[in-house]
Amino acid sequence: MPTRFIHMVIDAADPAGLARFWSEALEWPITYEDPEEVVVEPPPEAVDQVGQLPLVFVPVPEAKKTKNRLHLDLASTSDEHQAALVARLESRGASFLDIGQGDVSWVVMADPEGNEFCVVSHKGQVGKDPQSAFAGIGPVAAVVFDCTDPFALAPFWAQATGWPVLGQDDEGVWLRNTDGGGPYLDLHQVTEPKSAKNRVHIDVAPFPDEDHDTAVEQLKALGATPIDIGQGESRWVVLADPEGNEFCVLTPR
Repeated sequence: MPTRFIHMVIDAADPAGLARFWSEALEWPITYEDPEEVVVEPPPEAVDQVGQLPLVFVPVPEAKKTKNRLHLDLASTSDEHQAALVARLESRGASFLDIGQGDVSWVVMADPEGNEFCVVSHKGQVGKDPQSAFAGIGPVAAVVFDCTDPFALAPFWAQATGWPVLGQDDEGVWLRNTDGGGPYLDLHQVTEPKSAKNRVHIDVAPFPDEDHDTAVEQLKALGATPIDIGQGESRWVVLADPEGNEFCVLTPR
């Protein structure tokens, strides 16, 4: 595999403020903060959360205009826990959101900058055994990635993240690193095309003993294309997946 999933990056008007919301939402500490980057990640003592992905908040001047193509699903362990979590998030600035979901078991919300997320039922929503799909996973149960053709895109992201494909249904494909308590990557089919730069994106990186340039070339051979989003001179390389979704290839780590 050329690379592995490192963290999620979220564009923000106020990275520090948004990081505080998500720090409280996930009960994770802020581990790094400067004007260009704020990091929220699981505490090292949370051994049951090995595999959970840090969140990195970065400043951007552009306002959010469209529904994000990547969002987080937060886990719950019971109906009571789901209700309590929703109430706690609302008290910290989240709002309820109607994106046409209808009568579903999960609650759709938006963080203080309008980024969509879901609080899912303990019964889950991935796979053929929804009762146990998210058992032992949390606080993030899944990273949901809207795609026009998840079935064609799945082999690319399996290689880019190093996560195997575990299954699929008529709505999409799901991948996961089963070595820890990390989330699913749920490639979910949608009809609307990508229309703007994603405000949430994935960062991947080669392993420490791998070569950065070689990893980038391997991803390009799988269908990635170089893209300029104004990054200028940087240590990382910005690419787009076969559907045009931006992601970064960090240096080996």
